[in-house]
Amino acid sequence: MSWNPQYRSSKFRHVYGKAASKENCYDNVPITHSVYDNQFCAVNPRFIAVVTECAGGGAFLVIPISQTGKLDPHYPRICGHKGNVLDIKWNPFDDFVIASCSEDTTIKVWNIPQHLLTKSITDAQKDLLGHSRRVGLIEWHPTASNILFSSGYDYKVMVWNIDTKEHTIQTPVRTIGFHTDVILSMSFNTDGSLLATVCRDRKIRIIDPRAGTIFQVFTTTLVLFQCWELCSFLACKESQTVPRDKHPPFSPLNFCQQLKCQNELEKIN
Repeated sequence: MSWNPQYRSSKFRHVYGKAASKENCYDNVPITHSVYDNQFCAVNPRFIAVVTECAGGGAFLVIPISQTGKLDPHYPRICGHKGNVLDIKWNPFDDFVIASCSEDTTIKVWNIPQHLLTKSITDAQKDLLGHSRRVGLIEWHPTASNILFSSGYDYKVMVWNIDTKEHTIQTPVRTIGFHTDVILSMSFNTDGSLLATVCRDRKIRIIDPRAGTIFQVFTTTLVLFQCWELCSFLACKESQTVPRDKHPPFSPLNFCQQLKCQNELEKIN
């Protein structure tokens, strides 16, 4: 006879993390309070980028991974946006290229020098102009180099080709415009063949990014975040159970009755 306990058993009950020493932390970093419903930092093997609080426009810091300890208050920043920076993402094919989007409706692509920053950077490598309202999310294509996706409060997802000679790009490669409300989250599957978006209209759309067509639509309770799992499952969590200042990882194992969390798993055939 098998024994089924009434309480939830955890595989990580006796696993404890150890906080790093102060010398191995990044201290005195002025983190922003006006970020979109997204992460305020991005990390790659060389740098950590953090959106900072500033006046008169948007800015973010780019700090070498090895440069821990207390940050100089006058440390150089990336500050070319006229509005608050809402999202930043590193190029998966180039550790020295980062993209940012802002309330000023623009997307900028920056080249980060290999040496330590000695002065603030104000001139972007590329300026992407196409959205009519603020841009809240950006996402690099995981398998196609220099292809960037953006979504804004104009309910549009735009596809950009960064590998062009023009400094200012005003025409996206493709515009996906069948969303009826603000897009809250978007992410690719592993090979980049499908793009998932979560919209405020309570629909999860699975999109073929190459054709710009809808592959599948799910109507569900209001969700705020979603991510693709390696097993090709799409895991979603209700926005009511996800505080905006905490972004827990999502997987089928994160179901928790004690916290009344509800995971909705849909198999994408």
